[in-house]
Amino acid sequence: MSINWYPGHMVKAKREIKENIKLVDMVIILLDARAPFSCRNRDLEEMLKDKSIILVLNKKDLAHPAQVKEYQKDLEEEGFIVGAVDSLSGNGVKDIVKIIRNTYKPTADRMLERGRRVRPARIMIAGVPNIGKSTFLNGLVGKKMAKTGPKPGVTRGKQWVRVREDMDFLDTPGLMWPKIESPEQGFKLALLDIVGENAYAEGEVALFLIDFLREKAPQELLNKFKLDDIEGTNIEVLEKIARQRGHLAKGGELDLDITAKILLQEFRRGHIAKICLD
Repeated sequence: MSINWYPGHMVKAKREIKENIKLVDMVIILLDARAPFSCRNRDLEEMLKDKSIILVLNKKDLAHPAQVKEYQKDLEEEGFIVGAVDSLSGNGVKDIVKIIRNTYKPTADRMLERGRRVRPARIMIAGVPNIGKSTFLNGLVGKKMAKTGPKPGVTRGKQWVRVREDMDFLDTPGLMWPKIESPEQGFKLALLDIVGENAYAEGEVALFLIDFLREKAPQELLNKFKLDDIEGTNIEVLEKIARQRGHLAKGGELDLDITAKILLQEFRRGHIAKICLD
């Protein structure tokens, strides 16, 4: 199965990001800590290359800690500033704030040298759809976000979000790239709920997940669904899960559709294991 998803509003989103680049001092691109390379938008990185880019591995609580550190190291070796955060608990927020302040310091110092008042850092937040931008912003502020008024040079009605006294964030729409590189990447993006549900069949993505778990985390698969074994084909394992969970359709047949849906939900919520896909 080939997964591709680039709805019409993405063109508008891309244009909006291009128009707003000049208004910010730096950009934070959020990546899912479970598969940061699969959800990197290279087109977005190319658009933003003239700004300081901070890559933030979001949802690190759902990923294996040692693997997250490896991802950070690999990205830093590419020349990026990198941090990791669990936006829901706030774990890692202080580190991200420190990174932002360190990145902004040269700009703030130039303002002081010119006798100007140091204004709050202006930061664009970007990434693929459903990557957790709103949760990330709420995690930074620690409470419901307050919006500031329009900034000079900004289209009327555009609002900035002030998360702290020294930081203003400009949120942007989630942006995909026109063509997903490989079927495997497409499955990973579907697993992470990044592409729209109309772009894939849940049953096929569930079978991909089972195959992945059988190879990388077989014991977690056995324990989570109380299975005696995971022998046979992937579809047979899905049937075993359906039977164990009592997912029956009319006539007593196994309801594999509901089993696939629940399997994906369990993974996305981190209820199976701390797994990294890349």
